[in-house]
Amino acid sequence: MPNWLLSAAPRAAACDLYCFPHGGGTAAEYLRWARDLRSARVHAVQLPGRMPRLDETVPGSMRELVEAFVAQAPLATGPFVFFGHSLGALFAYEVTRALATAGRPLPGRLVVSGFRAPHLPHPATLVHRLPDDELLDTVSRLHGGLPEEVLASAELRKMAAGALRADYRILETYVWHPGDPLPVPLTVFGGEDDRITADELEAWGEHTAAGTSVRRFPGGHFYLRERPAPVQRALAAALATVRSAERGTPC
Repeated sequence: MPNWLLSAAPRAAACDLYCFPHGGGTAAEYLRWARDLRSARVHAVQLPGRMPRLDETVPGSMRELVEAFVAQAPLATGPFVFFGHSLGALFAYEVTRALATAGRPLPGRLVVSGFRAPHLPHPATLVHRLPDDELLDTVSRLHGGLPEEVLASAELRKMAAGALRADYRILETYVWHPGDPLPVPLTVFGGEDDRITADELEAWGEHTAAGTSVRRFPGGHFYLRERPAPVQRALAAALATVRSAERGTPC
């Protein structure tokens, strides 16, 4: 069975928090949050085609990626929350839709970050078709977020370009299909200096029948790296709104 999750140690009375990585991102970055998010057991989603799943075939579309995750990932049976940043926000949203369609347990809250509402037109780009160096330069110019040590190493640049190419192919071939609003409350995060506007974040409200809250933080697309503490406090507050169905108490 593919290893979709890198999980922190269990914690008593903690919500399970599933973190879906941004384009080119890795599970390790989000697993580090476990140290500070004491009210959560963090599960960082590991995508095929990157460490430690380098030898696995990367799904060619969002539909294939979601189907594989829903069929194979061992999700919690108790209260849980989804968090996704950038491409991870779209991935988490589509997984939630797939779970709803299948009649399976849903997250108590969906937290999306750094991504415009999925029904809005996405800029027509073909980043995934660019040569490696041009792809990396384009992503760095648009969003930043690529560490200098990666850009300085030929081997790491090749690995980063491969991961980004796979993720941008999924993003750039994505087509949103209308459906019923989710019965799941939405929390929406964004950076004040990001290319994603306040209106594009607010538009996520159309995708839930259970209420939406929107908060923007100082910083750009990777605001959550620039000042992680306020982001983690806001995420902890979102987790606290999810109540255990068995005990009727906050996670």
